[in-house]
Amino acid sequence: MVRIAPIVATAALFLATAPASAGAVRDVKMEMLAERLFPLFGALASQPERQAALIARSEIAALIAARQAARAACGDDLSCIARAALWSQADATVLTRALAATPGLSTPGDDAAAQAEREIAGINAIVRTYALGQLPPYPEIDGAGMLDPQEANARLQAAVWLARAPRAGSLAALDPSVELALALLDAHDRTDAIGFEPIDRGPNAPAMERARTLDWSAYRYPAMIVTGVGPETPDMPISAFGKYHLRLAAERFARGDVGVIILTGGRAHPRATRFAEAKEMRDALIERYKVPAAAIVIEPYARHTTTNLRNATRLMMAMGAPIDRDALIVCNPGQSEYIASARFTARNQQELGYQPGRIGRRLSPTELAFRPSPQSVRIDPRDPLDP
Repeated sequence: MVRIAPIVATAALFLATAPASAGAVRDVKMEMLAERLFPLFGALASQPERQAALIARSEIAALIAARQAARAACGDDLSCIARAALWSQADATVLTRALAATPGLSTPGDDAAAQAEREIAGINAIVRTYALGQLPPYPEIDGAGMLDPQEANARLQAAVWLARAPRAGSLAALDPSVELALALLDAHDRTDAIGFEPIDRGPNAPAMERARTLDWSAYRYPAMIVTGVGPETPDMPISAFGKYHLRLAAERFARGDVGVIILTGGRAHPRATRFAEAKEMRDALIERYKVPAAAIVIEPYARHTTTNLRNATRLMMAMGAPIDRDALIVCNPGQSEYIASARFTARNQQELGYQPGRIGRRLSPTELAFRPSPQSVRIDPRDPLDP
């Protein structure tokens, strides 16, 4: 016979002592993802008074009410709910103008309005890709992949429910679309953007510690950026080109005129691979070529040559390496020629909106000079796997 009274008494005691905010549990993973993808909205959520003042503005209150009504009109129609989460250009303009007028709100690399535009565009990109089935710019490595319609619907339903569940530090007060975007990535296991956070710990800890006391002026090049070339064969951690890049890097580092090696390459090829190219290259460089761990920094997120350079620049800035001097790019002759081409310059402008740095002259078929640009610190969640 089950004794109910003690159980009820215990439950009552728990409820009496539980904090009032017990319903809004802390989700560390979503906190990290929100911080990575939406730093401006996150900064706003962390300043309740400033957020309340923004929401109290008449045009923002009207905007919130209209978007809330659109969601409510959907009922349980999941596709309708997803479409209601999208931001029109008109609504985005209302919000960005209000944010631009909000004092003390900014993010590294740009003003509040420009960052807000990127974050709103990021929300739209995530919802369109993971809820509405739109192909991402690089469908061979991005997006949800080929899913059974029933599975796709189940993930959307779960994401809608998850987005509505209370979360401490939620970004939903201004608009629930932010939480839906985060939940969609979680439901599809595409939280790649935080796979190695915090980036200054783990494999990078020895080099970050060394960088604190490193005399950068003692080196001709503060950093050597070794780009990745992802394999297309499942279960292959490093491609044949990648192995060649490692030999080039080891030979160049042995000359003693490079401060730190930055290995760059994320989980890209083949699609949904478990290997982060930079991490695999680091292990090989240490084991095969006996390069000290303290001389190597990994950048494990980039999936394109454009972001290889952008993310390497971010790491240089995080280490305190000078970016007013040339770094060195090391890669195979074909990739080197491409990086030096007008096509690559145009691609940076199209995909990033700026140049992550100035490509200098080719010092050899496998080496180029590179002057990093501080514009690279801009966060852009339009690529939610590597913002």
